[in-house]
Amino acid sequence: MTKRLFIIAAIALFSTFSVNAQFHIGIKAGVNAGKIDGKSFKEEFNYSYLLGGFAEIGLGDKVSINPEVLFSQTSATTDTSFTNTLPNFKNDQIKAKLNYLSIPILLNLRVVGPIHIEAGPQFGILLNKDKKLLENGQDAFKKGDFSMVGGAALHFSAFRVTARYVVGLSNVSQVVNQDQWKNQALQVSLGIAF
Repeated sequence: MTKRLFIIAAIALFSTFSVNAQFHIGIKAGVNAGKIDGKSFKEEFNYSYLLGGFAEIGLGDKVSINPEVLFSQTSATTDTSFTNTLPNFKNDQIKAKLNYLSIPILLNLRVVGPIHIEAGPQFGILLNKDKKLLENGQDAFKKGDFSMVGGAALHFSAFRVTARYVVGLSNVSQVVNQDQWKNQALQVSLGIAF
């Protein structure tokens, strides 16, 4: 239900502003340095990639709404404390690899010249998950993730260079215990607007 409402709201927002606004679409690719924050995982960022598309819906000379659809990957290595969380844990089950379809909706503000700042919410849909983490086949991770995004971008003609930080606000652990798992990521990307 939440996913449907989010998609309907995004489409409504997109439709409302695209009528009289300056409008661009584009593609982007970059590096996703992600981690799962929680005492069951090592405190380290693991490098992966992100790919996707974006739209820029101008609301004036300095402000735009930028919805995006991104495919990104997060991986993490379990810590020794993970065996306390899951007693049936085996040593060959040390990696968690999660693929997300992320939908950030960002408010973009041009500060000066090509420098922009951006911030907003992001909803992530888990596309696949590593089920090896649990012996009984039970899913270890929830299917959705809610995060906040903040960062800066440089706009050079049609090119976009973006650096941002994504902090997870929701617990992505499906395992019943006291430990909460939250996604975090540092992202750097290069895009082109058409």
